[in-house]
Amino acid sequence: MPLNPGDPAPDFTLPGTGGETISLSALSGRKAVLYFYPKDDTSGCTLEAQAFNGLRQAFAEAGTVVIGVSPDSLKSHEKFRAKYELGFPLASDEEKGMLEAYGVWAEKSMYGRKYMGVERTTVLVDRDGRVARVWPKVKVPGHADEVLAAARAL
Repeated sequence: MPLNPGDPAPDFTLPGTGGETISLSALSGRKAVLYFYPKDDTSGCTLEAQAFNGLRQAFAEAGTVVIGVSPDSLKSHEKFRAKYELGFPLASDEEKGMLEAYGVWAEKSMYGRKYMGVERTTVLVDRDGRVARVWPKVKVPGHADEVLAAARAL
């Protein structure tokens, strides 16, 4: 079920890069961008990560934490983060519990074949742990700038 602005953001605790444990409750009092992407080191996901990474200082100045989430393993995340020098954590949801709670684990179709995967989505969570904004079916160009503008306005 998709999330809507004003909904409480589902809590989660996931392993993250750099040995971090990432949880919504630990972010209490801060704004957070949770961007959900299908797979490490693929073209669209790399461009999206690089766009958020290029704006990480601006997000920090806006009091907003950026976290990338995918079902890839921590090992995959660590390689991806190091390769592109990403300055924000990546959370691994191999069990897909958070992906399902946020409504981004969905049936997809490619070349007529149906499969389950991550629907590229971004969720902006406010300081009170509520969903401030949802961007479903994200198109990467210009997206990180749009999310930054929304975070600044919050």
